[in-house]
Order: sequence, then structure tokens, then C-alpha cells
Amino acid sequence: MKSSPSSVIPRAGASKKSMAFLAVAASALLVAGCGGRDGSGSEETASGGDNTSSSSDVSSSFGDLGEVCGKGSAKGATAQGVTDTDIKIGVFSDVGFTKKAEFGDAAKVFTSWCNDNGGVAGRKITVNIRDTKLMGVRQEMVKACKEDFALVGGGAALDGLGVKDRLNCLLPSFPAQTSQVAALDSDLQIQPAPAQTFGYMPYYQFRKWLVTEAYPDSAKKVGIINGDSPVTKVLGDMQIESTEAAGGKFVYNNLYPASGVSDWTPYAQAIKDKGVKGLIFYGQYEQLSKLEAVLTGMNYKLDWIDANNNSYSASFPKLLGKSADYQNNLVDLSGILPLESTEPAMEQLKALYKKYAPGAEISGPAVRAFSGWLVFAKAATACGDKLTRSCLYEKIGAETAWTAGGLQAAQNLKPGEAPSGCFNIMKVTSKGWEAADFKPNQGAYRCDIDPKPMANKSRYGKGLTLADVGKSMSDVK
Repeated sequence: MKSSPSSVIPRAGASKKSMAFLAVAASALLVAGCGGRDGSGSEETASGGDNTSSSSDVSSSFGDLGEVCGKGSAKGATAQGVTDTDIKIGVFSDVGFTKKAEFGDAAKVFTSWCNDNGGVAGRKITVNIRDTKLMGVRQEMVKACKEDFALVGGGAALDGLGVKDRLNCLLPSFPAQTSQVAALDSDLQIQPAPAQTFGYMPYYQFRKWLVTEAYPDSAKKVGIINGDSPVTKVLGDMQIESTEAAGGKFVYNNLYPASGVSDWTPYAQAIKDKGVKGLIFYGQYEQLSKLEAVLTGMNYKLDWIDANNNSYSASFPKLLGKSADYQNNLVDLSGILPLESTEPAMEQLKALYKKYAPGAEISGPAVRAFSGWLVFAKAATACGDKLTRSCLYEKIGAETAWTAGGLQAAQNLKPGEAPSGCFNIMKVTSKGWEAADFKPNQGAYRCDIDPKPMANKSRYGKGLTLADVGKSMSDVK
């Protein structure tokens, strides 16, 4: 990246302004994986099987995967965090900062359900929630290196800070989302759910659809507005490259203060004066709703607004008010099943949440986390008595069309493979979210626009490799 992640670490006694700066940075970083809906509940504990449910009324199958967890006789302390009876898994989360418990909720739901059905070949899953509180990524990674078998179904906005320690201790990671380049492009990591793949232009298919098919009049009138931080500027640069490659031309490129804007009128007026027809917004959706209120108030309607998938929340349409119907807010879910779907896999996920985490809201990142848990359980079960980190990583990497039982578009999980190319677009209305008319051709998804490699990915930095810490895959046992 152009700036070191350490550049966003505040000194002791950080001001409210610097913390707001961090909030914008975290918010925008989450977009790289898939930003969060509103979470609920607590991530302080998430060990499965701590409820009063019996297994008699809980199916061990999920979607089209068949039996995911079950009784068995797997034995042996085959690796750190693995015993005859238990498998210890770490889950990273910024919950202490964001107050969004989605990764802990997903861990609780999955492990409770799995353990009720006998666990992974008889071994119960226990979970360590690694709450970074945004800035404590490295400290939590050091703890994980001493205790956990693997990392599953989590994410942290400043995840790049912990990669060196993770690779040094040979800890495999299967996250729900990744954010910084150092993590996006790192070794010994597989992201099971569809997400940005470093080296490929983010949201290229979405942008291609926007400027060539859905709203061609907007192609030469694109604008971008971004929270002013070193981290989000890099993400903004990626969006500009992706949009220009898709056929868009920028007439407006601006930053807003990370601490927020009390009066969005100057920004709205500049957008109108430049004749912007398509707007990309990076930052907190609460700020976007304020900008849109001014645009709507001056009767300026854009062809489209890419609200980024951090806004994919129940609260965003409510915050928009009149703008929910007046403006055209769109997000790309990048190939995960919408929460509004009535497909069997989503209905089953909702039923599991109702049973094991009543009151918790399912979020986009939670669906991604569940994908990670499902593939972990399948691979770990297949390893059986030979459950090692190398076996787990090999089994997950061998999945060439992973759909998480129907929760997502098919992904080839072999490390180094291109992203699937599937996308799906949701639109805001005053009644909530609904699918846009993006002409899906494979179920809920559209998969006929090929991903486009970055012209020069090195301009954004590089991920850490095992070689960077003096190790190789042969060291992974």
C-alpha cells in the first residue's frame, strides 16, 4: 500500500477527530470484504453447545452439502488446539470498536448446531473470540498463535498488522473478510466466500454493467467521494482504476474530512456543477445519507449511487428518508445470496439463527463467516484422525466449486485462482432492499463478465508470504 498500516495508529490520548478518522478507515476497509449490516448480541463468548437445545430436532445437513457435522471416533492430539475431544478455533473481530457482533454470532450459531449434532467426527468445536478493538490485531494474533488450531469466519479492518505473526507461527486462516493488502495477498489463507481478490480490479463487473448497460449516459460523468485517510485513499485509487477500465470517466474526485461533515451543501453543489451522473461513495453510510438529503433537497437526481456494501443494512433505507426512492442507491454483493432471499439455504440459515441466537441479526459478513465454518467442518471431518493444519488447508484448497450449500456463487478455493466473476446487485427502496434488474443468468447471480486483472497491482503494495518470514509450505504440519 502507499502508506503503512501503522500510519493510522493513534497516540495515547487520541482526539475525537483521530478516532473518527479511524472509524472511516475501518468502515471503508470493510468494504473490501463486504461491509457489515447492523449486528447485535455479544462476542465475548461463542462456544457451541452451551444452550439447552437437544439435537433431536436439528438436522445435521445444510443446503445441498448433506451431513456437515456428526458423531465419530476421531482421536489424537494431532496439532495445536486439537485433542481427542476438542478443536480450538480463533475468530477475529473488531466488536469492541464497532459494537457489531456478527462474527461472534455466526460462530455461536454454527458451533452450537454442529456440536449438537456430534461435532466434527466426534470432536466438539470451542471458540476463542479475538476482539481486536480495532487497534489490537497484533496482540490478539500473538494469543491465537499460542492457542488456536486455525482462524475461521472472522475479520478485522486492520488485519495487515497481524499477518507477519500469523505466518511465523504457521497459523492458517479462513476469514469471512479481509481488508488490507498485506492480508488480502498473504500466504496460508483462503477466503471461502466470494470477495475481492488482490490482483483483480474490485467490482469491475458491477462497474461494467453500470456504465455500459444499465446507465450508459453516466459513463463520462462519474464521480467519487472518499473519507480522507491514507488507507481509504488506496481503496479509492483501486475503484478509479476499476471504473476507468470498465469504460467510465471521472469528472469529480473529492475527499471529505474523516471526522464527518456538518454541512454537505458545498459537496452536493460541486457534484451538481460537474454534472455527475454516477457517484461512488466510500465511508460511513450515515454520512452518505446526509449528502443525499442535500442532493435531493436541491432536486438533483443522479443515475446511480454506489453506496458500497457497507451500507447493506436495515438502517440505511430508513436513514435515507425521501432519498430512498428519489435517488438510485445500489450495492454489489459480489456473489453471496441476499438476506432477503427465500432460497432453501438462506431459509435454513435463518432458522438456525432463530434457534441458537434469537434476536441476533444476520448480516452479509455473517453469511460469509458461515461459509467459512461450513467448509472448515467439511474439511476437518475428511481429515479425521489426521487432522493437521496441512491436511485442513489442502482439503479446503481442493474445493473447486464451493457454494456453501447454496449460500453463494461457486468459488474455486485453490490459492491463486481468479475470482468467480459472478455478481448480484441490490437496490434501496423506502420499503427496504430488493434485487436490481441486473439480468442474472445463473440463479441469483450474473456470471458472464470476466474479472479483469489490475494493470500493475504492485502499485498498491504486496501481501506477506511465508518466504518473507523464512518459511515455506513444507513447514506447515
